[in-house]
Amino acid sequence: MTEQDLTEAEIIQKQGCCLSEDIRLQYLKDMGIQSWSLKYPSDVECEIPSLNTLESQPVEPVSVEHKETATEIRPVSTDISSFGWEQLQKAVSQCQLCELHSTRTRTVFGVGNPNADLMIIGDAPEDEDDRQGEPFLGAAGELLDAMMKAIELDRQKVYITNVLKCQPPDNRNPHTSETVCCDPYLQQQIKLVQPKLILALGRIAAHHLLVSQKPLAELRQQKHIYNGIPMRVSYHPAYLLRKPVEKRKSWQDLLEVKQLLKQ
Repeated sequence: MTEQDLTEAEIIQKQGCCLSEDIRLQYLKDMGIQSWSLKYPSDVECEIPSLNTLESQPVEPVSVEHKETATEIRPVSTDISSFGWEQLQKAVSQCQLCELHSTRTRTVFGVGNPNADLMIIGDAPEDEDDRQGEPFLGAAGELLDAMMKAIELDRQKVYITNVLKCQPPDNRNPHTSETVCCDPYLQQQIKLVQPKLILALGRIAAHHLLVSQKPLAELRQQKHIYNGIPMRVSYHPAYLLRKPVEKRKSWQDLLEVKQLLKQ
């Protein structure tokens, strides 16, 4: 963040929703980044084999507490429900369940506080994430850091991950088969963190978690419960430069997140 960003962040922390519209818009304008867009492809089944170095048992299906959803897709998988952080991260690093393992530089597991109240779930890793093995780096990460700073949070206070643990080649759209293959890892991360609130950033993350095809603009206006955990949906940081008009809505979402975390 620039010095100006820090000044605006301090103002926001002190005054919250009482800021003038001009200051809010200027703050969001200062957080512009390069964007990327995603499409949601047709469903493809995915069969997950046993991880050779790990014990395997049938995995229990994970239910989604959301009434208006499409048919849920769940693969047959190694039972990782007893895995701790170290074992789970090792399983992800060795994963070859889809073709993305052949093009990745590194797997992108997650970062932050393993006992966080807020868990942020994005769509898929991008270039810098793939190079360093950490989610939300590069321009998108800088914007996310600024957004968290505005509500008095940072990477040490939240837990950040993606639906996909590997970058799709050329930042192409994630395939449904790939998100399904990664889903058991994400479910175990949620189980280990036990967050007070989940914030899904981006259409792919929202559609996958809610098993829904509704527009993101509609989903972000609704209150969701995911396996007993309150969940909110907002725009991915990488989307906000292409659609700057949505930045004010994203700020409104952040204010709601801040309020929910205080309850």
